[in-house]
Amino acid sequence: MEGPVSDMAVSAARGEAGSTRDARGVKGGTERRDGRAVDELRHLSFARDFTESADGSVLVTMGRTKVLCTASVEDRVPPWLRGTGNGWVTAEYSLLPGSSSERVGREAVRGRQSGRTQEIQRLIGRSLRSVCDLSALGELQVVVDCDVLEADGGTRTASISGGYLALHDAFTRLIAEARLNRSPLSDRCAAVSVGIVDAVCMLDLDYSEDARAEVDMNVVMTSSGRFVEVQGTAEGAPFSRTELDELVRLAEMGIGEISMAQGDLLAEPPQPRSR
Repeated sequence: MEGPVSDMAVSAARGEAGSTRDARGVKGGTERRDGRAVDELRHLSFARDFTESADGSVLVTMGRTKVLCTASVEDRVPPWLRGTGNGWVTAEYSLLPGSSSERVGREAVRGRQSGRTQEIQRLIGRSLRSVCDLSALGELQVVVDCDVLEADGGTRTASISGGYLALHDAFTRLIAEARLNRSPLSDRCAAVSVGIVDAVCMLDLDYSEDARAEVDMNVVMTSSGRFVEVQGTAEGAPFSRTELDELVRLAEMGIGEISMAQGDLLAEPPQPRSR
C-alpha cells in the first residue's frame, strides 16, 4: 500500500522558516515574476477524471503549466515479458502544437521523436515504475500519456506528479473490476524542478527562470522521502556542494507539499467507470 508522507519532506526540509540562503550569500527575498518566495511552489491543482474514456485521467496545473495525464490499460505486455506473469508501466510525452507562444510542430508529421521527448518519457516511465510491483500487475501494460496543453516550465516534473495519480486511479478501477487482487503501488511519487537563477537557489522554476538558470535540476522522490532520480546540470559556472545541498533541500520541501496534495485527492476513491 502507499506509504505515509514523510515529515522530512516538509518540516526538516524547510529548515528555518523564510531563511533560504544559497552558497553565494544571497538571501531568499529575491523578487520573482509571479511574486513567489524562492522556496514557494507555483499554484498547484489536480483535476481528476478530466477525460471520461481513460482508465485514469488527471489534469495537473502548476502555475501556467498544464499537462493532461491519462492512464490506459492494455491486455498485452512487451515481447520480452510474455509468459513471465509480470506487467509493465510505460509513458509517452508530447508538447501539443499550441502549448507555447510559437507553434510546436507535431513530431508524428516529422516521422520521429526528438531526443528531448524520448529522454522525458523514459524519465516518466522510470519514475512511475519505481513505486510499482510489476509482478502484482499480471500480464497487463499501462501506458501513461502526458500531453502538455500549456508549457511554462516544469512540464516533465508535472507529468510525473500527475501521471502517478492517473496510474493510481487506473489500478484502483482494475481492483474494483476484479482484474487485480491488490494495488501494485508501494508509495506515492512526485517531482519538482529547482535551480540557481541570478545567483539564488529557487524552487519550481517557470520558463522565464529556467531559460536563464545557471543551474537546472529535476528531482523525483517518493512520499517516504527516498530519491528516484536527480538530474542536475550547470549551464554556466559549476556549482558547489553547499549549493547542491540547498537545491536538494528545496526539492524535498516542494515534493513534500506536492505529495500532500496528491494524498488529499486520493483520500476519496475515483468514481466507478461504466463499461
